[in-house]
Amino acid sequence: MSNTSTTSTNHRWQGVLPSAIEAVGNTPLIALDRLRDEHKLKCRILAKVEFFSVGGSVKDRIARRMIQKAEEDGTLIPGYSVIIEPTSGNTGIGLALISAIKGYRCVITLPNKMSREKEATLRALGAEVVRTPTDAAWDSEESHIGVARKLRDSIPGGVILDQYSNENNPLAHFHETYQEIKHSLDTSNFANKRIAALVAGAGTGGTITGLSKALRADQKAQGEKEHAVVVGVDPVGSILAGGCVGPYEVEGIGYDFIPEVLDPGKPNIDQWVKTGDDESFAMVRQVIRTEGLLTGGSSGSALAGAIKFLQDTPEGQAIAQREGANVVVVLPDGIRNYISKEWFLSESLNAQPTHLSGEKAQILSNNIAPATNGKPNGTASKGINGNTNGHTNGIAHEENGIVHVDQVKTREGEE
Repeated sequence: MSNTSTTSTNHRWQGVLPSAIEAVGNTPLIALDRLRDEHKLKCRILAKVEFFSVGGSVKDRIARRMIQKAEEDGTLIPGYSVIIEPTSGNTGIGLALISAIKGYRCVITLPNKMSREKEATLRALGAEVVRTPTDAAWDSEESHIGVARKLRDSIPGGVILDQYSNENNPLAHFHETYQEIKHSLDTSNFANKRIAALVAGAGTGGTITGLSKALRADQKAQGEKEHAVVVGVDPVGSILAGGCVGPYEVEGIGYDFIPEVLDPGKPNIDQWVKTGDDESFAMVRQVIRTEGLLTGGSSGSALAGAIKFLQDTPEGQAIAQREGANVVVVLPDGIRNYISKEWFLSESLNAQPTHLSGEKAQILSNNIAPATNGKPNGTASKGINGNTNGHTNGIAHEENGIVHVDQVKTREGEE
């Protein structure tokens, strides 16, 4: 056997990392060619897949930077300070993860609508979790922000790093996330390495604001005349892109107020697209099936918004028909946080059976002729425990696309 390998290896890190903190970020940019083809687009759709970060989301980045800068300026004192943060969950997980490593105590306030998986992950990392009413206005004492402020004022050493106003939220994406995207494109085999459009959902707005400002600065430095279009995605029920406050199920994006770190207008954000729960969750199912990426609900919103922009707007349509045009979409987190959610379980467990469903039921039935494995000599397939007598060793029935074997026979006439 030759010692020369024909498989190239991409090394995300060099050497041994001193802690999980160093595994924050450094996520891949992945071409969604099958999704593109299904929607009959000619441009590339490139996904910045943030669930590859150590804590599972894009928010790991801001958690690391906010803690680092707070330690540098003396806001956080190791051994004394208590980190308190109102969050939809992912920023809390990033803060709790780093707190566990650095030894900080951590308290997270979390609206009731956020998933049980997020709470379980937070508690596993050693954080205390306080649930708050989902419908509480952001500036009320009962909201996750109001409760966090009360705890900060009452707990000695309490500090709110405040992702909604902390400049290190967008700066994490200005200095880190954008540079990773640029590196991925620059080291690709694409003839065109420029970004035609950048699409991201907005919650605090730190991700899209930081990326947009970095993109604008880079294009100016490079002397590029083509203006990349930055598209913000906002759920129906949020006011970031206008509209009325209302309920929605997607987590982690949208708010009933405009956070300080969000720069919502031009030239930072060129266009906004509103998305609903149904189209967001449908896109999650599609990207899981077509691309094998286990994305979360807000990632579905970002992709659904990108498709809307490319299909329904003049600027998007022009980009969509340009072969080689690069449309970058940020996918904030993965399905890990939402496994127990009804929108995922109901569709996943009751999904439309595949074309193999009937075939597998027939194979597991004991009333069919032996299969031949596709061999020209007609060799029969073996049954469950190796027989080739033309019968399987169980009685099977199908229900909702799932084949259940009710009993297994070891010999004819025995159960």
